[in-house]
Amino acid sequence: MSTIEPVFRIIPTIQNYDWGKKGKDSKVAEFAPGAGIRGFTLNQSAPYAELWMGTHVKSPSGVVDRKQNLTQILTENPGFIGDQVSRRFDTTNGNLPFLFKVLAIGKALSIQTHPDKKTSEKLHAEQPTVYTDPNHKPEMALALTDFKALCGFMPITRIAEYVKAVPEFNSLIDSSIVAEFLNCTNLPESEQKAVLKKFFAALMTADVSIIATQLRTLVARYQRGGQKPLEENVKDLVLTLNEQYPGDVGVFCAFMLNFVQMTPGQAIFLGAGEPHAYVEGDIMECMANSDNVIRAGLTPKPKDIPNLVSVLTYTPSDWQKHMIEPVDITPRTRKYDPPIQDFTVLQVKTQKGETETHEAIPGPSIAIATEGSGRVSWSGGELDLQAGSVIFVGAETKIKITAGDSDLVVFRAYATA
Repeated sequence: MSTIEPVFRIIPTIQNYDWGKKGKDSKVAEFAPGAGIRGFTLNQSAPYAELWMGTHVKSPSGVVDRKQNLTQILTENPGFIGDQVSRRFDTTNGNLPFLFKVLAIGKALSIQTHPDKKTSEKLHAEQPTVYTDPNHKPEMALALTDFKALCGFMPITRIAEYVKAVPEFNSLIDSSIVAEFLNCTNLPESEQKAVLKKFFAALMTADVSIIATQLRTLVARYQRGGQKPLEENVKDLVLTLNEQYPGDVGVFCAFMLNFVQMTPGQAIFLGAGEPHAYVEGDIMECMANSDNVIRAGLTPKPKDIPNLVSVLTYTPSDWQKHMIEPVDITPRTRKYDPPIQDFTVLQVKTQKGETETHEAIPGPSIAIATEGSGRVSWSGGELDLQAGSVIFVGAETKIKITAGDSDLVVFRAYATA
């Protein structure tokens, strides 16, 4: 077995989901040449949705100039993961604790949530072809471009305002459940959650034909300018979602979930059981190493409404609760640190000719250059970087990131030991 340096190029994989941006409009397609994806030829009419960097069993990354994939290399070289991380996480057979992605979102993803660890193990055992691994999937989305999403339940008082103002919405739900919901604001928090769960379940299980009829009525009212002042902020969202997924109950989630509009550099974190749907834009996404998704709307894929209703936390709040405020740890490196141990993300910005030094991290990391060009160096060598280049950095390896003839931007994800 030939030796391999602790820093090496990896080859990500592309997922061509229907919601991805098409052709050259996709960041995923833009990064593919620099990533060295074998046999990649741009198809301007094809969606390029996700770029995966990691060891997930569904689509592990390759390794440049090696027959083995990243999982196999790490199995042969467990020191690259490091003892501290291996003691904290299951790194059997080269399994990394996190999965790093680029998402290019052309139309809305499904109304979805991700199960916690215990639920993931149960679902994987019961439906292994649907829930393909036993891991949880907390995730962080970091905006590369302007980004829109639905995330978490709005405060109950705000949902109640929509219930009272939007007849097409409240007519989907039994009047006794509506009345109970409108009168729950003074109840203890646990009882409010129970009422919210009952209301949401009633919406998601409403009669399909009634949903379609009420959506047509709602869309017609908005198209003729009949929206009320309260509805101004969601009118365009409702019309867009209905155009993409006509007659889908998920469109009505615009009246229950926070609508977030983010600018580049902003980030949100979504723990287990938080409902969400990414709507539009390009993001870096980091998550625990899982692909488990429970869907309930805005999707042609199979829906699992009973499990989604069951696992949600029903914790209403303003969307700012989900924000991750970055910390500048040096003038060139910004840290996004969610409230879990599975991953942390660094954003590195170096101007032309500048060098940023990262001291050794006691765990594995994956980095991708998203703008500019330059190089990464360590005690054993260096590698050139261009937009799309992806590298693996083994545990306890000090690196230097240097910009070349243009400013260089790199995102680096690592496991917290």
